[in-house]
Amino acid sequence: MTLSESVRTGLFDREYWETLDTLSEGSVHRKFDPYLDIDWDGPEFAIDKDDPRWILSPEFDPLGATDWYRNLPPQRQIEIGRWRTANVIKVGAAFESVLIRGMMQYIMKLPNGSPEFRYCLHEMTEECNHIQMFQELVNRIGVDVPGMRPVFRALSPLIGVAGGYAHVILFIGILGGEEPIDHYQKAIIRDGGNIPPAVLRTMEIHIAEEARHISFANEFLKAHIERMSPAGKAVCALAFPLAMRWLAGEIMVPPRSFAKDFDIPREVFRDAFWRAPQSRRILSGYFGDIRKLAGELGLMNPVTKRVWSMLHIDGDAARYRSEPERRIA
Repeated sequence: MTLSESVRTGLFDREYWETLDTLSEGSVHRKFDPYLDIDWDGPEFAIDKDDPRWILSPEFDPLGATDWYRNLPPQRQIEIGRWRTANVIKVGAAFESVLIRGMMQYIMKLPNGSPEFRYCLHEMTEECNHIQMFQELVNRIGVDVPGMRPVFRALSPLIGVAGGYAHVILFIGILGGEEPIDHYQKAIIRDGGNIPPAVLRTMEIHIAEEARHISFANEFLKAHIERMSPAGKAVCALAFPLAMRWLAGEIMVPPRSFAKDFDIPREVFRDAFWRAPQSRRILSGYFGDIRKLAGELGLMNPVTKRVWSMLHIDGDAARYRSEPERRIA
C-alpha cells in the first residue's frame, strides 16, 4: 500500500477524499487570474467617481436602508457609497490574509500524501489572487480606506496563526467571514447587478471561486466534527453562532472613523449596525446556509438556538445551498 493510499483509507472516508480530488481538479481547470480576466484599462471598467450606481441599496446594505441615508442629496449618497464599497472590498482582502495564515499553519502539520494539503494550497493560491484583485480595485476606486476596524487589524496575524492550531474553529471562522460577503454579492447580482462594472466583474470572479472554498469548508467541518468528542461538539455548537455574529460585525460594520468623516449621527449608525428591524433582517439573512449546516452537524439544540436568537442571527435554514432569502411581506 502506498503512502497516499494509507492516508486516504485512514482517518476519513473515501467520499471526503474524492470530494477533495474534485475540488482540486476544479482549481486546476477552472480558475481566474485578476490581470488576465479583468481588462482593468478597458473603457468599460473605467471608474467614475460620480457614477450613481455607487448609491447603497436599501435592500442589501444596512446603512443604505436608513432614512437618514436615503434623504441625503444624491451626490452625498454616491460619495458615502463609494467609500463604503471600497472599504468592504479592502476588508475582504484582509480577511483572506487571515485565512491564508491559519490554513498554512494547519497544512504544515498534515502527513505526506494528504489530499487536504493539496486542496488547501489551491485555495490559498486563489485567495492570493483575490487579494490582488481586491487591492487593484480599491486602488482604482481611489478612496484611501482603512479596511478592518483597528482592533481586528492589530490582532489578525495572531488570529490566523492561532487558528492553525484549532483547525475546526478556524474553519468555522472561515465560513463566518466568507458567508456574509458571498451572500451580499449574490443578492446584488440577483437584483440586476446595478453596480459599477469593475466591481461587478470582481464579484463574479470571487463568487465563482468562493463556491469551491465554501464547499470545502462545509465538507471539512462535516468530516472533522463527526469524529469529535461530545465535549468538542458542544464547543463547536457554541462557536458557530458566536463566530458568525462576531465576524459579520468585523466584515460588514465600518470603522467609527467612517461615521466621523461623513457626519453620520450616532443613532443612525447604531440603527444601521444592527438595531433597526431592516438591518437585523439583513444580518440574519447572511446565515441561512450556516444554519442549515449547523443543523446537519447536530449542533442546533435548545441552548444554541437561544444563542442564535440572542445574537439576532436566527431564522429559517436554507433549503439548499445559496437559496435566495425568503422575505416576509
